[in-house]
Amino acid sequence: MDTGPRSGEKRPRTVAPAQNKRNKGKAKISYEDSISAMATVFVAKQERAVSSMESRQTDPHSEDLFEQITEIMSRYDSSDDDDDVILLVCVMNSVIRKIRRQSRIPKHVSSFSGHEKMCELITGHEGLLLEHIRMNRDCFHRLVTLFTVQNRLQETHTLIVQEQLMMFLTMVAHGDSNRRTSYEWKHSGETVSRYIDTISSHLVQLVSRFIVPPDFDDVSTVIAENRRFFPYFQGCVGAIDRTHIPCVVDADVAAAYRNRKGFTSQNVMAVVDFEMKFTYLVAGWEGSCHDARVLNVATSNPAFMFPHAPEGKYYLVDAGYKNKPGFLAPFRGQNYHLHDRRREDGDRRKEMFNYQHASLHNVIERTFGVWKSRFRILRGIPRYPLEKQRDIVIACAVLHNFIKLFSSEEAAFNPEDDVVDDGNAEDDVGEASTQQQQQQREESNDMGHIRDHIANAMWNDRLD
Repeated sequence: MDTGPRSGEKRPRTVAPAQNKRNKGKAKISYEDSISAMATVFVAKQERAVSSMESRQTDPHSEDLFEQITEIMSRYDSSDDDDDVILLVCVMNSVIRKIRRQSRIPKHVSSFSGHEKMCELITGHEGLLLEHIRMNRDCFHRLVTLFTVQNRLQETHTLIVQEQLMMFLTMVAHGDSNRRTSYEWKHSGETVSRYIDTISSHLVQLVSRFIVPPDFDDVSTVIAENRRFFPYFQGCVGAIDRTHIPCVVDADVAAAYRNRKGFTSQNVMAVVDFEMKFTYLVAGWEGSCHDARVLNVATSNPAFMFPHAPEGKYYLVDAGYKNKPGFLAPFRGQNYHLHDRRREDGDRRKEMFNYQHASLHNVIERTFGVWKSRFRILRGIPRYPLEKQRDIVIACAVLHNFIKLFSSEEAAFNPEDDVVDDGNAEDDVGEASTQQQQQQREESNDMGHIRDHIANAMWNDRLD
């Protein structure tokens, strides 16, 4: 009876014979059979090598290899001993590997390199450059200077700064994928991804320089020179709204980013002036987040650096936001959009105010339309990390303002064809919901008085 190991002793391990289920039941291959198999392989390699080399005899390197194969074949004899067969197989393997290396077709075989493509665009027709990168030649040179003077981008042995920027601009302008950009510019996917990340990050750092608050002491010429808006909206300094940019997210956070239309997106809130330039932008919010919440957080949290309007000035907002100091909303429960038909039971005074309000607030919808037409990557950003997707949105806003500032010729887009109808205005305006009624009760009396004063002045001037 085994009572176990004594004190200080170790029980010896019992090692069972190894059982290889894969080789179970198979006969052991003899040394002679192995040599015979190697000889058969050698003959097969001969035939494949000869066939490959005959198809490439126009290449001088192929002729040298063909002579080597012929010499190896002449040495082979079925009566050779085993060592000679093994040596010949080894030599033949080396020759075959060399054939494969020379027969490998490179991925980027076009004689038209990325550098040559860049030179053709810069020196070619202005319209072609405008179509590819959405800015004219002078504007592009200004952008290159901006990045080189501040050492944001540096020339490498394969890419100069102009090509780096042009590769980025064509990708965001046309919404090309990483693979497509890699093919078009003859660079690896890793190189393309690295410069997309680098340039978008540098553009985000330029937000404070190109996305600046409006001049609160100035009255826009769009208002001052239009009798429909002046003097009623002379205190207006811009318009606020949101838009949804499609994004790609992981499954564990997809529910938070899925908006009410069923696709995943990031909620982007923007402020624009009446020259269609961004004066403030916040991106990266979940698509399911309510518009009013984004505005409330941006205005209440100093970290967001929202440009608050001084007393007597205000931004135009739609009915999805609350009418409060600094934000002028339309009357709820009344027709709002210009294409709406007048209701006989409606308040004509309030309807008239809403129509003029909608006409002036529409500048932000037109800005979103031009922005998304100019940078088609905003219609579907590739599968990048969420932070990188957010940076691309902000970078496109910076480029939009840069083009507005320095490009004398803008791309001939038709904004009406590319405006993304978010549907928020139609859903938020009309008969007030329970939430809207609660907001209406909380509206500031000050902005309510301003709105009533503007509505009365418009109606009285119309009667006069």
